Amino acid sequence: MISVHQAREIILKNILPLKKSELIKIESALGRVCALEVRSKENIPPFDNSAMDGFAIKARDSHKALRSNPKIFKVIEDVAAGYTAKKELKSGEAIRIMTGAPLPKGADSVVMVENTELRAKSSELRRIELVKIFEEVRKGENVRYAGEDVKKGETVISKGSILKSGHIGMLASLGFSQVKVFRKPQVAILATGDELVQIKEGLKPGKIRNSNSYSLYSQVLKVGALPILLGIARDNRKDLEAKITQGLSADMLIVSGGVSVGDYDFVKDVLKDLGTDMKFWRVAMKPGKPLAFGMMRRTPVFGLPGNPVSSMVAFEQFARPAVLKLSGARDLFRFRLPAIFTDDFEKKKGLRYFLRVILANKGGQLYASLTGPQGSGILKSMVLANGIAELPEDMEVIRRGETVEVTYLE
Repeated sequence: MISVHQAREIILKNILPLKKSELIKIESALGRVCALEVRSKENIPPFDNSAMDGFAIKARDSHKALRSNPKIFKVIEDVAAGYTAKKELKSGEAIRIMTGAPLPKGADSVVMVENTELRAKSSELRRIELVKIFEEVRKGENVRYAGEDVKKGETVISKGSILKSGHIGMLASLGFSQVKVFRKPQVAILATGDELVQIKEGLKPGKIRNSNSYSLYSQVLKVGALPILLGIARDNRKDLEAKITQGLSADMLIVSGGVSVGDYDFVKDVLKDLGTDMKFWRVAMKPGKPLAFGMMRRTPVFGLPGNPVSSMVAFEQFARPAVLKLSGARDLFRFRLPAIFTDDFEKKKGLRYFLRVILANKGGQLYASLTGPQGSGILKSMVLANGIAELPEDMEVIRRGETVEVTYLE
């Protein structure tokens, strides 16, 4: 039996990212893995512009301006976002400017409209607008300079990044309507066991519905891959061989059930007979101890436990990072956060425990509470959980009020 850490190392050492990529529209790119480094072909913003609605001036003209001693400027022009000023600003002059409008030539700062007061002065020939400025500004104040966000040639998205909304917005702002992403891995999912029936079938004595295929399907989908349901294989070598062979045409195969030590647990033997190089079997963890991993040439094969919670936890800890690496992603693991444990819990030394918990923010402090009974067949514990608390092998008991590391399940 090997440790959780050793199992992860073995798995990830054997996984090679898919090389094939495709060019897709950015509207469809959310959650996909970027297949190349994206460099900016221009500055963002492309020109110096106003960060506020207000008045563009020369900063030195506002020296010592106060509400009790305002500086008065002549307003020579208005400039809205999307347009440019036609006049060059001179000392003692101001140009009314809207947020995002290019900074007029001659101006070096912007006074917020809240710190001004506009008034008109009539002459014999025309009406002159004047603005009182009640606050001194520094050179560059309320100005967004060209390239302040992104400079031309700068790397804005790294290869292997999982594309989020911000990435999509950045691509659009740079004029990219398409992006090259890695192909989604195909993950075949096979449930095993004579006790399983399809979800629409009525239950007979000794039978249960096949839930693992669908929880694993959703986990694969969530991580950005393409799940393929192979159905149910019965506890006999012929059926297992046929369905496992079918699944080996995918980029990854996940089999749930049949990897323990029972008389009808044939999965490991069938995998070996088909030529799978089995890397390990049994991991020092709870739930999920009867877990197998091997390679069928370049195809990774997971044998997950049949208990619903064990299957989901094992996927989360091992198959999920493997799928991400296969997808070409760089970041393979979820965030782990410290939280205050609200229960007392005893565990067996030598095993790493994964407890299903409910995370709650109370007064700025994160608390983790057990979902209830932690048996490997209690699927409700996964329904209620938004986190998994991880208790190390050498721990035997954790008390209420102690700190625990929790993986957040978004």
